[in-house]
Amino acid sequence: MPTSTRSTVPAEGAPGHVAEQLRDQAASCAAMGSALYAHLLRAAAADVEAGGPCWAVLAAHVLPGRGDALALRFMAATHRLVLTRRAAELALHYPSVGGTAADPDAARAAFLATVERHAEALRLLVALPCQTNEVGRAAGLVGGFLTVARDTGLPLRLLEVGASAGLNLRWDRFRYGGGGAAWGRPDSPVDLGGLWRVPPPTDPAAVEVVERSGCDRQPVDPATAEGRLALTASVWADQSARFARLKGALRLVTEVPATVDAAPLDDWTAAQLASPIPGAATVVYHSVVDEYLPDEVRARFRAALAAAGERATPDAPLAWLRLEPVDRLRSHGVVLSTWSGSAPALTRTLARCGAHGSDVEWLASDRLGGP
Repeated sequence: MPTSTRSTVPAEGAPGHVAEQLRDQAASCAAMGSALYAHLLRAAAADVEAGGPCWAVLAAHVLPGRGDALALRFMAATHRLVLTRRAAELALHYPSVGGTAADPDAARAAFLATVERHAEALRLLVALPCQTNEVGRAAGLVGGFLTVARDTGLPLRLLEVGASAGLNLRWDRFRYGGGGAAWGRPDSPVDLGGLWRVPPPTDPAAVEVVERSGCDRQPVDPATAEGRLALTASVWADQSARFARLKGALRLVTEVPATVDAAPLDDWTAAQLASPIPGAATVVYHSVVDEYLPDEVRARFRAALAAAGERATPDAPLAWLRLEPVDRLRSHGVVLSTWSGSAPALTRTLARCGAHGSDVEWLASDRLGGP
């Protein structure tokens, strides 16, 4: 999603608004296992309220709500400085480059000093979109794909919206496990073992994928150094398992072709679904995208799905799979809607999970035994 730098919050309330965004993200980071980012974001919030260097960087990026993921874009911008060896003092506290997060007070001091020293560069870097192409979310999505394959008996046509670099277009080449079950290639470079608390339905037969396409307003090219840097910078610096998954997914980019078009998802989806494709089950899917959509884009996207659903047939069924927040506490759910003929869409909540695909708990009672 493109990021605007136009302030739509009254100037007198802007620092408090940004500080609230930073503290809100700090709470999320703490809940999702990043003590380092939680600590640094709380420090940044206090610095914003004091009119310090963090406010000097963020003042040009004030937006309502979650600010188009402002807090995450700020942390990704600072992480980028560490990854490109421009912030040696802060690097000592970032495990992503071999540092240690054992001293939070020293990390806070180094963080604020880095922001002050590189304020001009950070003002530009914060404008970059949030591009966390989190492959862990496939641990939740996979149950939906397997359900569609099982129910239709057809190969899958994959259409991912808000796809970023398209890493999750290769979900069928990942290894999954937990809760006494496993599925996928044992030799996969992407190991999502342990992310299932209660496993999804699995099918002993292999899933065939006949198309892998996606769209994003600003897609990332994972085959380039800049693309890999953007993706790596968006991973929280003290979460080593996520770095290992990203590294493995980047290996698969060279093995499994996929296309990600630069396009708005509402127009792209309408074009892709203009005519049914017989002999394949089309799956439109996304993860942590909906909350960033303008209302009018969301409405057009859903209208395109509904119109295509009316054209679906048993030989050309349509599915809409999404992993998105389901309540104000931001717990996430995996929801699947399917169309296959004249009947109304069938919508099921398949699972609950964390925002990064952790602790996936399948909610249905029809689990199948898998390999």
